[in-house]
Amino acid sequence: MASDSSFDVVSKVDKQEVSNALNQAQKEVSQRYDFRGVGADIAFSGEKILIKANSQERALAVLDVFQSKLVKRGISLKSLDAGEPYASGKEYRIEASIKEGIAQDQAKKISKLIRDEGPKGVKATIQGDELRVSSKSRDDLQSVIALLKGADLEVDLQFVNYR
Repeated sequence: MASDSSFDVVSKVDKQEVSNALNQAQKEVSQRYDFRGVGADIAFSGEKILIKANSQERALAVLDVFQSKLVKRGISLKSLDAGEPYASGKEYRIEASIKEGIAQDQAKKISKLIRDEGPKGVKATIQGDELRVSSKSRDDLQSVIALLKGADLEVDLQFVNYR
């Protein structure tokens, strides 16, 4: 049995958990006293999440509530791409989106990290928005997983299809 062992490096987010976190944030924003009368709201707007309030500080506070709900549900904040508050008429808005998949430049950075700092004989190939890491030794694969978990990357990584 001289075949290669491999695993995939992906960046996926459970959409149901994001929806649950958004619903919890909506409920908290509607019930909290400091959000009364400021037009604070958070909702899905197509694929994006739209946060509204009558001041920049309140809009950022709603974003903070949403971020805390995401963390409680086990979703990394690296997956949340929130823009800066901008004025739209009499209210301030923040558009946020959930990032999925590994961008091409990030995938190249990760595969370079594996080549430079990982064990010899480990190959990383980019396949669309994920990375396949393969090696003859399973111990080398374990050390690559430890290396990637310890690295400070801009994407949230999961390791799947370990075989």
